Amino acid sequence: MDIRALGYLRIETTDLPAWRTFVLDVLGMAEARGGTDGLLNVRIDDRAHRFQFTAGNHDRLLAAGFELPGARALAEAAAELEAAGFPAKPADTATLADRRVQGLVHTEDPSGNPLELYWGQAQDHTPLPARYGNRFVTAAAGQDLGLGHVVLPAPDTDATLDFYENLLGFQLRDSMKLPPAAVPTAAPGPDFHRMHFLSPNRRHHSLGLYPGALPPGIVHFMVELERLDDVGYCLDRMNAAGIPIASTLGRHSNDHMVSFYAQAPGGFQVEYGWDGLLVDPAAWTAKEITADSFWGHQWNG
Repeated sequence: MDIRALGYLRIETTDLPAWRTFVLDVLGMAEARGGTDGLLNVRIDDRAHRFQFTAGNHDRLLAAGFELPGARALAEAAAELEAAGFPAKPADTATLADRRVQGLVHTEDPSGNPLELYWGQAQDHTPLPARYGNRFVTAAAGQDLGLGHVVLPAPDTDATLDFYENLLGFQLRDSMKLPPAAVPTAAPGPDFHRMHFLSPNRRHHSLGLYPGALPPGIVHFMVELERLDDVGYCLDRMNAAGIPIASTLGRHSNDHMVSFYAQAPGGFQVEYGWDGLLVDPAAWTAKEITADSFWGHQWNG
């Protein structure tokens, strides 16, 4: 498959006003067009939106949207999914209009994570209103890197890794052993569980697979900033707003990202970072990392 990037995330929330404050006033994102009392569309670049927050009865991931280059690529992807036993349901007209895309199919990975494969998302050519002067990294050297990354629960780890690596065509970048205590919802028995990091582009990882179940259907998402100072300013805003910091500032060992983690309104976390590693896929060799970070990232709880 010719998947290019993680394009958007759709999240259901029981507290839409809290998300509005969190993403606009604290994370420094911008409200996009098409919102309603029950829907918040959010921009971080020239795409019509990169996030959709929908009011509902649950706090959960509704879909991770992955972008393909065109109609033929989407049709080929749908056929490959069906041939491999994964239903690929074409979107109706209302869904296409809501996502601002020209083509889309719904599917699920082996762990039940909802996915939307699409092409042709609309752009917004108006200037991005950056409240704090912050800019998000979504492209490099003319290549779309996507909104950042997302970590999804994958209790059926081996089948889910095979799905993304050998069917969707992601490249495995590295893995890390986790002790059973770090994955309390995993099946008992093994001495350790593996977490995997993959990407379809030069971003070190666009997707992480956590080897356990989590009720919101998402562990965290990450957005990357152009300047280290913007990460620091946001950390100050988090502290001023009384938002719990899940992990202190640190530099990861795999993607070299300098970041911190904060608790989001939906019961999961948001990573806010700078200086993520870009790789040459043709020269990359998958590795096992043995520590989460070079320094920092002290987890609270």
